[in-house]
Amino acid sequence: MTSTRTATARLTARACDERDASAALALLDQSIALGHRRIALIRYLLARQLGAPLEARHHAYVEKVAARLSADALARIAGAARARLRA
Repeated sequence: MTSTRTATARLTARACDERDASAALALLDQSIALGHRRIALIRYLLARQLGAPLEARHHAYVEKVAARLSADALARIAGAARARLRA
């Protein structure tokens, strides 16, 4: 596992297991920087649920991504985000 993957795994554990809003925000920023779409939406929803201090750029990015998806796709992504919080 590369150091980037290791760092991402640690952030994911902190966000999902420990409910760490700053880790969720760091994951979202990473996804935006890498041009992720689906995972960025999941991470946005996770960060929002955890009360992370989202900025206008976060909202704008996911609005742009969401506009290109069907209602069914958005529902599946929202379900995936909820599952990460329950896991």
